[in-house]
Amino acid sequence: MTDFVQTISEQVMATSWLEWSAVGLAVAYLVLAAHQSLWCWLAAAISCSIYTYLMWHAQLYMETVLQVTYVLLAGYGWWQWRYGAGRAAVQKVAELSLAWHLRWLAILVLVAGAVALALERYTTADAVWLDSYTTVFSLFATWLLTRKQFANWWYWLVIDAVYVYLYASKGFVITGALYFVYLILVFYAMWQWQTARTEQQQCSSSG
Repeated sequence: MTDFVQTISEQVMATSWLEWSAVGLAVAYLVLAAHQSLWCWLAAAISCSIYTYLMWHAQLYMETVLQVTYVLLAGYGWWQWRYGAGRAAVQKVAELSLAWHLRWLAILVLVAGAVALALERYTTADAVWLDSYTTVFSLFATWLLTRKQFANWWYWLVIDAVYVYLYASKGFVITGALYFVYLILVFYAMWQWQTARTEQQQCSSSG
């Protein structure tokens, strides 16, 4: 136990200020998203820009692509929440059917598998299967968030659990811990969104 604690302490001390900055901004992003604040997308854009650099140097190429795409999605999310479909409060957004999700799950599994096979064959990327599946499903979940679909949080529960292992195994202990915190914050976000929806429904009923 003492050796384990010492190892964790050494890894924490070795964590770069860049990773610490990315972690702080990533936590801010999720907290702000839980409160449906437009500023969550700015925090996301800066955090993901930092992670782009870190993931490239760790040879997690699909994670690098993911982080770059996240920066673009942050811009898209800001626009959607400011001018597009995300302008509506979550309680006013029509939820998608189970059949819709099942169709997309089948598509995403195939796409992620194809990406993993290509990376395994043509690159030196590490952890290609976990990397590919978390990347593809993370993009999908983020897109759902830009549309303020409540179901995005269910996807994140699974994705974040996998990320805890993936990042910790690559030596990003603080980032792995971040995704453990994310698991807790996802429940908080679900509670916040559900509370907002319930309050709006009660106001509509009384009105």
